Amino acid sequence: MSELETRTRKPRTDAVRNRERVLEAAKAVFSAGGPEASLEAVARRAGVGIGTLYRHFPTREALFEAVYRREVQQLADLAEELKQEAQPLDALRRWMRSNVEFVATKKGMTAALALAAYKPSELYSFSFDSLTRAVGGLLDRAIAAGEIRDDISPEDLIRALVGMCYMHDQPGWQRTVLKLLDVFVDGLRAKSGRSDEGGQATTSSRKAKSVA
Repeated sequence: MSELETRTRKPRTDAVRNRERVLEAAKAVFSAGGPEASLEAVARRAGVGIGTLYRHFPTREALFEAVYRREVQQLADLAEELKQEAQPLDALRRWMRSNVEFVATKKGMTAALALAAYKPSELYSFSFDSLTRAVGGLLDRAIAAGEIRDDISPEDLIRALVGMCYMHDQPGWQRTVLKLLDVFVDGLRAKSGRSDEGGQATTSSRKAKSVA
């Protein structure tokens, strides 16, 4: 590679790196501080000047939307990785738990995104479609393995997640939601996928009722 090519490509590489650093910093700052968190705090955490931040994201709303889209894409990518790394039921559970962290990041952006000049309907469509496709692949895999009942849809799972995360403004909500999520996923198990212990408990319960 010539010296001229090196000089030409380096700023582009630095720009990409700076953009990623700003997005990663914004995720942490917005999650902790909500929609009023300062962009100066984001720049400091990213280790860049405020001018660099504004070159990439000219408005607060543009930065919020970029973080939101990046998180959605990372969840979609995670679904593909889990298909290769984890057993079907465990993959589904781990992906849904990762969504709780996504909501924790997203909650601080809700008000600003609602007021943004960007097309909110397009942003909603992008996120819902991306997440539905991602969980759909994991769900199909778990159903094919006989681990999950076959009368649930990807849309059902996304709506259940949204419902469980509705309490996101309450103290300690993540711990509560993660517990509820485990109960929910266990309830999706196909009968043949339940543990022997669970089956024995169910049989004992039926016997107890017949005696009563």
